[in-house]
Amino acid sequence: MWQLYQFPLCPFSRKVRLLLGEKGVSYELVEEIPWVAGDDFFQLNPAGRTPVLHNPQKNLTLMDSRAICEYFEETEDRAPMIVGTATNRAEIRRLVALFDESFFADVTAPLLNERLRKPTFEKTSPDSGAVRAAMRMANGHLDYIDYLIDTRPWLAGAQMSMADLAAAAQISVVDYLGGIDWAGHEQTRGWYSVFKSRPSFRPMLSERMGTIRPPAHYSDVNA
Repeated sequence: MWQLYQFPLCPFSRKVRLLLGEKGVSYELVEEIPWVAGDDFFQLNPAGRTPVLHNPQKNLTLMDSRAICEYFEETEDRAPMIVGTATNRAEIRRLVALFDESFFADVTAPLLNERLRKPTFEKTSPDSGAVRAAMRMANGHLDYIDYLIDTRPWLAGAQMSMADLAAAAQISVVDYLGGIDWAGHEQTRGWYSVFKSRPSFRPMLSERMGTIRPPAHYSDVNA
């Protein structure tokens, strides 16, 4: 069976979990906190980053969320997530890159640093200015998602795709950390509420990270 080495609030681990859930691929979770990872994990991935997917029976190790997702797109026919014409597939990949790179750098990474890594692992105080800046950036990203949902059934087009999984993974982490002001973003809130009710997503809503607790609305599929 596949073993997914993952950090519960790693958005890239969450993206892989969503894809595996949609495709019905069985796996077991192995928690690995990258900031305190041991030598065994670095042997699997010298970069020391989650997620890593390992199959001992196949002697196969996959790393990097985009590479892992592309692997299962090529090897599992169920629930394709990069579909349509060449133009459609390019748009899906564009949006995946936007959420994996820009959203993560602008919003998710600074909030993880200030609200989780510093108080929990470094025992230092968060920078409130950095938190406010990340939340302002989150508002701008949600404005763009609102626009996409106004013009399309799903973020990249007519059906759910890797773009939706990538966006939901990032948003779920930021929402857990209390970094999203949902006021004025009813389009994105509605899309995200639908996504939270999917079987692939719901297991993550019950998970908690140490002493860090999410807002009350986080696990409410109707919120």
